[in-house]
Amino acid sequence: MDQFKFDHIHLRSPEPEETARFYERMFGAKIIRTMQEGRERLDLDLGGQAIFIAPVLPDGKTAAPPQSPYQGLDHIGLTVSGIDAIAADLKAKGAEFTMEPTTIRPGTRIAFLRGPQGVSIELVDRGA
Repeated sequence: MDQFKFDHIHLRSPEPEETARFYERMFGAKIIRTMQEGRERLDLDLGGQAIFIAPVLPDGKTAAPPQSPYQGLDHIGLTVSGIDAIAADLKAKGAEFTMEPTTIRPGTRIAFLRGPQGVSIELVDRGA
């Protein structure tokens, strides 16, 4: 049987540079710039996970982002330790939380914030 390993997350953004800087500023993502077929490519390394950021072209073929919650892929989850301090730090950087740190069961606290283009990002602290 084949083994599957996670490869990447692909985001589309009307402002790829701004999107990349958000993930860099908020979560310490590393911005990776390369060339592909004569055009600059913008990727991120976020905690070892590859995130590709593609520009939204002005051809009108890219739909607007959905409003959460919706069916299908709903959010990105990031593991953290010390969620309350991390949430305070992210707020100081301008993050918009859609759910404050909340205990969902003993030892597990979560919070949600809104990323560029309405991407929902969950913080999970399983050692709370």
